[in-house]
Amino acid sequence: MAMAANTLSFSPISLPSSQSPKTKSNQASQSLPSSSIYGCKLSIVLSTSSRFVPKYRCSTRATVTSSLPSAVKREGVTSEKIPKWSARSIRSFAMAELEARKLKYPNTGTESLLMGILVEGTSTAAKFLRANGITLFKVREETVNLLGRSDLYIFSAEHPPLTEPAQRVLDWAINEKMKSGDSGEITTAYLLLGIWSEKDSAGQQILATLGFNDEKAKEVAKSMNEDVNLSFK
Repeated sequence: MAMAANTLSFSPISLPSSQSPKTKSNQASQSLPSSSIYGCKLSIVLSTSSRFVPKYRCSTRATVTSSLPSAVKREGVTSEKIPKWSARSIRSFAMAELEARKLKYPNTGTESLLMGILVEGTSTAAKFLRANGITLFKVREETVNLLGRSDLYIFSAEHPPLTEPAQRVLDWAINEKMKSGDSGEITTAYLLLGIWSEKDSAGQQILATLGFNDEKAKEVAKSMNEDVNLSFK
């Protein structure tokens, strides 16, 4: 019994002259040998005109100011005499607002200030907290347990306004710095102790739950006017 032989053939496809690819001077062309199967030549064009160049740009920029929102007013005390906040304190405050927005909270509370200190992470206060087992993840978890989750469809403001307890924390820090007579900046240790001084606030309750107490507060107070000196040498 004879079987019919089927022949499958491929014809090269030719492009119109208007659509034929043009090889520019900055392109490299490489040809493969002619194929006996397809009967045409396959060309690979390697373009050097568009190269992938990874760009690493930091899009996060913090606007550093010398003061944070405060209601502190003293007779005979001008704004120039009010102590300035350290760069770490300002970054901690900026991170506190960001944490409030992440949790979709309408305000920046004492719990957010506490998370901001830990997110900034390089201050003496932040290092002390971590050394005592108080981490960002634990604080965030306790915050959700205490205050709950916000509505999924709520969008926080770019700068969520401070709660009254959080505002008192900032004012406490300024007042304590002025009473100390020290001419330095207000460090994050003042923020941390300000949170602890605001009894029954969310931040104070979270600190207490995670093992912070008056004895630890006294340890922090010993280095209130000190901070980590970063050296890039």
